[in-house]
Parts: sequence; structure tokens; C-alpha cells
Amino acid sequence: MTEERLSLGKWGEEEAVRYLRRLGMKILERNARTPVGEIDIVAKQGRCLVFVEVKTRRSRNFGLPQEAVGPFKQRQILRAAQWYLGDVRNRKWNSLQPRFDVVAVYSETSGARMEHIPDAFGL
Repeated sequence: MTEERLSLGKWGEEEAVRYLRRLGMKILERNARTPVGEIDIVAKQGRCLVFVEVKTRRSRNFGLPQEAVGPFKQRQILRAAQWYLGDVRNRKWNSLQPRFDVVAVYSETSGARMEHIPDAFGL
């Protein structure tokens, strides 16, 4: 992955975190790494433990950002979330309802534009 794409992705995640905080979510962890994959953002909102996938795009030439979270990516995120919840350090969150959101971030001349898809997919 090029440095430019990494930089864009990091910027998109920063913007998504700001947006989610404005919605009242508490950010618990960013870039949570598990042996089976990474979760961009883990947040708490009410009684939900929210696993957030962030996709950032400069243009729509390659489709909408959320279209990149297809069945394969969804399965990968689900496996990573199951691993995350099974980790003894995270068992305190097991009483919360897991939810899987996607935040699409568009880089525009005026800044970031967000499209939040709560409960985008599930078990």
C-alpha cells in the first residue's frame, strides 16, 4: 500500500472518530489487532459494543466506499470481533450487544463528508 493511501486512510479514521464522538459514542480502541484481522474502531454506545469499519475515498471512480465492505470483508470483521470478545481483557464487554457499523468518509475540498451506516451487517 502506498504512503499516500495509508495517509488517506489514517485521515479518514481520524475524521470518523471525531464524527462518532459527536454522536455520543465512547471510543474504546482504535486499530484493534487480532490474529485474524484488524478492527478499525471499537466503540460503546448505550448497551451496544460497536465495531466500526472505516472506508475512505477521494473520488467515486472505484465505487462507493461502503461497497468495499462486501461479504468477504464482513466475514473477516466478524471473525476479528469474535476473537476480540473472546480475549480475557475484553470480556467485560460481553454483556453488551455487538453491532457492526460502516463509516464511509469522502475527502472533499471543503473537508470530510461522512456517511454512517449503523448495523450495516450482522451475524
